[in-house]
Amino acid sequence: MTTLSRTRPNLRVRGRSFMAFVLSPDAPLRNWLAELDAQIERSATFFAGRPIVVDLSGIPDSDPDLDTLFDELRSRGIRIIGAEGADGLTPALQSVGGPLIGGRPLGLYEVPDDPPDEPPAPEPTSMVLDEPVRSGQTILFPQGDLTINGSVASGAEIMAGGSIHVYGALRGRAIAGVTGNQQARIFCKKLDAELISIDGLYMTAEDMDSFRGKSIQARLEGSSIIITEIS
Repeated sequence: MTTLSRTRPNLRVRGRSFMAFVLSPDAPLRNWLAELDAQIERSATFFAGRPIVVDLSGIPDSDPDLDTLFDELRSRGIRIIGAEGADGLTPALQSVGGPLIGGRPLGLYEVPDDPPDEPPAPEPTSMVLDEPVRSGQTILFPQGDLTINGSVASGAEIMAGGSIHVYGALRGRAIAGVTGNQQARIFCKKLDAELISIDGLYMTAEDMDSFRGKSIQARLEGSSIIITEIS
């Protein structure tokens, strides 16, 4: 007679340690939860994903908020893995399966505040182009002054919220003060523009004949554009 024996595998149990943070509420719980909310506002992501043990040794059984404490913590995104320091199985303890056994304290840990938000980078108040503006090209810089280190071709258009500086021939259209800046001016090395405008007032080529080919600045004076030659 043949006998078949089958060996049952041994059950293996391994130990592993994990670090968990311990929250130790103070009575009355209502005030402590308010302090916790203030801390979460300063450190919004500190408790995210961290295993938390709640030490109930400082809370009397008579505290009216004890039974709902763990629900309150979970609603704040706190992941509770156990509790300690309670004599009996309160409804709060029952919700996590009872008290933990053992555990070695590692001392106090200060919850860091979130770093302050970085201030946004300031927007530039001037723009400089180191190449000429070609015919058909439009350059718009509403934040401030626009400087062209070259010429502006016929059929091109340059616009700025502040002043316009052209260190070459201005043959196209130059429109300064487009955001309502009456202090804006137009400077150019050689005036041959089709049109210039400051804060909505404009002059056409015919109005500028006496300054053609000259180095000028244009500014507002009352309701008129005044052009003066720059030596």
